[in-house]
Amino acid sequence: MEILVTNDDGVQAPSLLALVQALRKLDANITVLAPDRNWSASGHVKTMHRPLRLSPSVLADGSSAWQSDGAPSDCVALAMMGALEQDFDLIVSGINPNANIGLDVTYSGTVTAAMEASIWGKPGIAVSLDAPENHHGRLDFRSAAETAARLTWQLAERANGTHPAPIYNINIPYRPEGDYAGVMITRQGVRIYRDVLEKRIDPRGKPYYWIAGDPPSGIKEDGTDFGALAEGYISITPLKMDMTDFALLEKMRIEQTLHL
Repeated sequence: MEILVTNDDGVQAPSLLALVQALRKLDANITVLAPDRNWSASGHVKTMHRPLRLSPSVLADGSSAWQSDGAPSDCVALAMMGALEQDFDLIVSGINPNANIGLDVTYSGTVTAAMEASIWGKPGIAVSLDAPENHHGRLDFRSAAETAARLTWQLAERANGTHPAPIYNINIPYRPEGDYAGVMITRQGVRIYRDVLEKRIDPRGKPYYWIAGDPPSGIKEDGTDFGALAEGYISITPLKMDMTDFALLEKMRIEQTLHL
């Protein structure tokens, strides 16, 4: 199996290295192509207004990698279109140091890299760690990485031949000792954002803005990604690219109230 690994925190992120080292224990060939800088909350990007460049990189353990000046989804597209001159069976994105749950999936570069994989007909797996807010010191990604690697292998076996190519969004509680409550297959939960807009004035008297606010929370419901994490479970949410609201579609077809 040929696995492409990417992320949205940059090729030198320790979380990516932990994931790569865990995936190397599988019966698979691992290739890394990740952004050369942080693209957190970049969403689903396709760079069309400038050329994209690839260059070799070296991870902290001395192993080889590739980096791009594009977004995470650009990295996947480059690999799928042949920039690395090899085919891939699976794309794994992560480990993001914060959870990607609910509507986070539309913002997350980690998740949208997995979505880009599905567009190209390959299974995509996004892995995120629900690290505590205001954590001091380095995060320990080892347990999450080992767990993600085991789940990756199982999900890859189930994804074989599936159409459209599946997208799996994995969120792992921060349990460095690996004492998880279990694995739960979930739906997207409700994320509550507390964003505020701060307006400031630069030295030339012109306004500029920061999007700030408290960290988001969520509504704890059974069967959701947020609810699973709150109970210490690993959450796996299958996603799809078709965003059609079928209930509203059917309602509108029945009512037929729109006209020219």
